[in-house]
Amino acid sequence: SLDIPSGSVFGLLGPNGSGKSTLLSLLAGLRRPSSGTVLVLGRTPSHALRARIGLLFQETSLDPLMTPRETLWLHGRLFGLSASGGLRTRIDQLLEGVGLSERADALVSTLSGGMKRRLELARTLLPSPRLILLDEPTTGLDPDAEAALWAQLHKANDGGATIVLASNKVQEADAHCHGVAFLHHGRLAAQGAPAALRAGLKRDAVWVEWPDFPTALAEDIAAWEGVGNLTWADPTLHVTVDAASAFIPRLFQAAPGGGDGIRAVRIRESTLEDAYFDIVGASLSDEDGAE
Repeated sequence: SLDIPSGSVFGLLGPNGSGKSTLLSLLAGLRRPSSGTVLVLGRTPSHALRARIGLLFQETSLDPLMTPRETLWLHGRLFGLSASGGLRTRIDQLLEGVGLSERADALVSTLSGGMKRRLELARTLLPSPRLILLDEPTTGLDPDAEAALWAQLHKANDGGATIVLASNKVQEADAHCHGVAFLHHGRLAAQGAPAALRAGLKRDAVWVEWPDFPTALAEDIAAWEGVGNLTWADPTLHVTVDAASAFIPRLFQAAPGGGDGIRAVRIRESTLEDAYFDIVGASLSDEDGAE
C-alpha cells in the first residue's frame, strides 16, 4: 500500500505507462478504483472533497481568448471566492508570484509555453488547496521558469499543503521531494526518502548495452572490488561502481572476444534512476504505453 505523509512533497516516479497519471486521477476523485481503497485527506474522494484539491494537468487547459486575470477570476468564482473575500488581492499576489503581473491583461494566446504553465500553476494555487496534484509540472520549462514554479510550490507546502507530483525527472524528485514511490506497470515497486533509496548505490553508474551478455560472468563482476549493485535486464547490464575509469577497462578484459558484443557504454553519476533500475529492472525513460 502507498501512504503519503500529510504536509510532504511526494514524488511518483516511473516511465510513461507506469500508472502515475492514473493514480493522480484516483486521488483527485476523477476515477474510481477497481479494487482496494483510496483515502484522500482522511476521506473517500468525493465531489465535496475536490474543493480542497488543486490539480495541474499534464496538458494545457486554458482558454486562449481570456486573459490571465480573467482566467483566475473565473476559477476563483467557480470555487466560491468573492471580491469581498479578497479574490482580487489573491489574484494580484499570485500573478506577481508567478511573474505574470505585466501580462495580466494580455490574451492567453499571446503567452509563451512557460508563461501558460505558470498561469496554470497560479490557477491551481488560487483556492489555497490542502492537496496539490501535479502531472509533469515542469515539462517544457527553462531552468528559471522551473525555479520560479518550485518557489511557489514550496511556499504552498510551507503553508501546510501536501504536494504529490508525477514525474520521470530524477533530479527534480531528488531536489524537492521528501519521499518518492517507484511505479511500474501500475504497481508500487518501492517507496522511501530519495537518500534511502540511493543508499546502496556506488558513486558512478555504468549502463552497458550488451545483448549477448554471458550471465555466468555476473557473479564474477559482482565480486570485484568497488562494484556495488549489478542488474541484468536484456539487453542492458547496469552496475554502480566506485570508479568507472577503473571498472570499464577491466570489464572489456573480462568480456569474451575483448568485448566485441558490447554495443554501447554510458557512464554518469548515480541517481534515483539507477535505484529504480536496480529495483524494477527497467529505465525511467522506457515507454510502454499511455497511462
